[in-house]
Parts: sequence; structure tokens; C-alpha cells
Amino acid sequence: MAWQGVGCLLLLVLVSCGTDALRKRSKLGLLRAPPLPNGASDPPDVYFTQVLDHSNPTNNQTWQQRYQVVTDYYTDGGPVFIMLGGEGPADGSWLVDSNMVNYAKQYNALMFQLEHRYYGNSHPTNDTSVDNLVYLTSEQALADIAYFVAGMNVQYNLTSDTKWIAFGGSYSGNLAAWVRLKYPHLIHAAMSASGPVLAKVDFFEYMDVVKTSLGTCGQSCVKAIRMADRKINQLLKNKSGQKTIESLFSLCDPIDTTNQNDVWNLLMSFADNFAIIVQYNKDNNGLTITIDDLCEIMTNTTMGSPLVRYAAVNKLLMDLFEETCVSYKYDAMIEQLKETAWSSQAVYFGARTWTYQTCTEFGYYQTSETKQEFFSKDFPIKFFLQQCSDIFGDKFTDEEIYDGAIRSNAIYGGKDLQATRVVYVHGTIDPWHALGVTSTVVPESPVILINGTAHCANMYTPRSSDLPALTAARKQVGELIGQWLQEN
Repeated sequence: MAWQGVGCLLLLVLVSCGTDALRKRSKLGLLRAPPLPNGASDPPDVYFTQVLDHSNPTNNQTWQQRYQVVTDYYTDGGPVFIMLGGEGPADGSWLVDSNMVNYAKQYNALMFQLEHRYYGNSHPTNDTSVDNLVYLTSEQALADIAYFVAGMNVQYNLTSDTKWIAFGGSYSGNLAAWVRLKYPHLIHAAMSASGPVLAKVDFFEYMDVVKTSLGTCGQSCVKAIRMADRKINQLLKNKSGQKTIESLFSLCDPIDTTNQNDVWNLLMSFADNFAIIVQYNKDNNGLTITIDDLCEIMTNTTMGSPLVRYAAVNKLLMDLFEETCVSYKYDAMIEQLKETAWSSQAVYFGARTWTYQTCTEFGYYQTSETKQEFFSKDFPIKFFLQQCSDIFGDKFTDEEIYDGAIRSNAIYGGKDLQATRVVYVHGTIDPWHALGVTSTVVPESPVILINGTAHCANMYTPRSSDLPALTAARKQVGELIGQWLQEN
């Protein structure tokens, strides 16, 4: 199962991990690309000559930025819809079978998808060394979009009154709102799905929402998870208990409790079994396991103790992602994330580069620092902050990381984002909605909060099994697009 796509964002990778696990199990918020219909093919890749450093007009270096285009539904005078790439490769299936395609058919739109710099095949520099990553910022990415729009207006002979509408989910949902804020003369409107526009270093609220979402199946499910987690923490205190964990949970390596980072990483990998299913619960994109399935296991007392049931959930996720054992060694993970070559999977699928952006701009670290006593103190904020310096060097201090998040909120406005003609769409099950615009700030930029749906669910093609609220949300977005296309 490939978890590639336009980024729906976020967090730091640091899940249990071989590079395949970084790609497949990631809860970065990554926007998972829709599957291609039978017989369909992706549009071909095209490349745009892009500026390396938009902040320095004396730097004339350029690079080749990947994009795709579909003209099938366009008629003269129609709008342009642009899907913005995020923290992963730009998968062309978004221009083949997604809800944006349905809107393009409705409004006779030209469609583009633009890959984010430093992800997929868009390589501004010869590698991703720390020195080269100075050109990886959201501000540079927004300027890339502006230059691309200006270039396509010329290439396709589009008139000055052509209306561009930006689409994005998760991190690219942020970009959709921010590009409308920063370049309103180029971007007429935007659809921002599941965008965590508030930068926050200690994102403990993520696990709070995970707990609340699991609780929709009943508090007995939450209680069983908490009991299992406490039991694991008890077992870690002695060799016999450690052997029990190694056997029950199919660990790749023996436990060494003198390595605190290993312990934190292991405990987080168990928590992520639940978090990843909550984040993508019934997202309409082929992930077959749901919150209901997890809670059915955790509340089935005939299976054994809460610990045994916790291990059964772990096995379910291992089977889903075709894993033979749980890899959790911290140093091995860090070594993968220190790889700088474009040929590295950790680079190609965005694990290294997105981690860099969390260290410099956003934080988004999904810690267990909540006061709700869910997963206890299994993976504290210092575990995540340390990763920045371990991967990128000593200059990435705690102070620098917090300052980066403060700077991002100062530049874009956090939840007080003042852009007009942006629709913010969130699902109540999705943990990322905690950092998004979920109540109207600007009257011209409405909020759609969909009860019972998960990450970026409105971006996928409708199905008959969709909740009525999700169907209504897609319809409302389409009506807003129609309304905004009539406005100057």
C-alpha cells in the first residue's frame, strides 16, 4: 500500500520504522492519493523552470519543478484548478479520480498539480544536506506557486480575468489558504481540507482527539487501551516482562531499557496503531480497518487480558502493512533520516524533508503530554525535540524549534488567518482539526466541520456509503466555487 500523494500533512515521522514503515505507517498527516480506476493512467509529468531562492533577486539559479496538467474538461474562459503538492510525491491520480475532478467537469476547468520543492522528483539542489535545505520553507513554496501561475498564464494564453482556485489537504491545505492570503491577485479562491494552520510544537491535543474518537465506540474501549498501556509500562521494569513484550508484540530486537529513546519509540509505535486508524478512519480511500474494528478487539474479553488484545491490534496493523516484526530502534531510525541522497526512500517519500520543516517551521509533535492520562508519559516532547538535533545538527536547539513555530504564526496568522474566499473543511474524527480553523474568522471564508469524518475525506470521490454530512459538505464546497467564480 503506497502512502504517496499531495501532502495532507504532518507529523514527524518517527513511527516504528524501516524506510517502508516510514512511508506506509506515517501519520504525518500525509494526504493519501486516490487509487486509479481500472484502465486509467496518470497524466504525464512535465517540468517547469523554477527559481531557487525567491528571497534573493541576485540569485539566478533555477531548477526543474514537476507538475501535471489535464485539459480534458477545459473550455475557453473556464477557471483553473490547481492541486498543491505537500509533504510527499505528487501523485497524478488526483487529476484523474478525485472530487476536484468532479468540480472541474462541472465548471469546465483546466487542472494542474504542482509538486512541492524537495519532495518527489522536484529537486532544487543536488541533495538534501542541511546546507541545501535552507531553501526548503513554506514561503519559498508559496512563491513557487506564484511563479508557476504566472508562467502557465503565459504558456496557455490565459486572459487576465482567468480565475485560479487552489486545492490542498493537510499541509497543502495550509498552503492553499496561505497562497490565497499572500497572492490574492493570482489565486482567486481556495479549498483547504484538514489544514493545521496553527504551528504548535507540543501538539498534545492530537492524542486527546484520538482518545475522544476512540470513545465514540464507548468508554470501555478507551479504558482497555489505557489498561494495556499501563501493563506494558509495568512489564518494562523487569527482564521477564520485557521478554513477554518481545514475544507478544513480535519485536525485531530485544528491549534495552537503558536506551530511553528506544523505549519511547516503542511505546509510540504501539500508540500509533490506534492513531493512524483514527486519522484515516473511513476516509473513502481503501483503508479497510476502522475505529470500530480496533474497539471490537479491545472490548472482546474472550480474547484475554487488555494486554493480549493490545497485541492483537498490533498484529492486525502489522498484517495490514506487511511487516514481519516491529522495528523500533531509535538510532537506526535516525540514521535513515540522516540520509541526504535523493535516491534514499526516506528522502523521496518526504520523511527527512518533512521532519526538517517540523524542526524549522511548525513543530506538530504528537506527544503524550496531555492531562487526560492517555498513553501516560510514553513519548514526551523532549523525545521529539532531540530528534531535530540528532538528525540535522546541534544548531537545531529547543529554542530554535519553538522560535520557528512562533515565526510561522506571526507570518500567516495561525487560526486568525485573514484570507477571504477560502473554505476550511475539517472532520471531527481527524486529530488534525485541533490546529485548524474550525469556526468562522472571516465572513467570506466559511468553515465546514463534518461530524464523524476523518482526514481530508471530502477530497475523495463520493461513495454510496458516505455519511450524509460528508455528501452535504462536498455539495457546499461546489456551490461556493460556483459563487466565487461569479465574483470579481
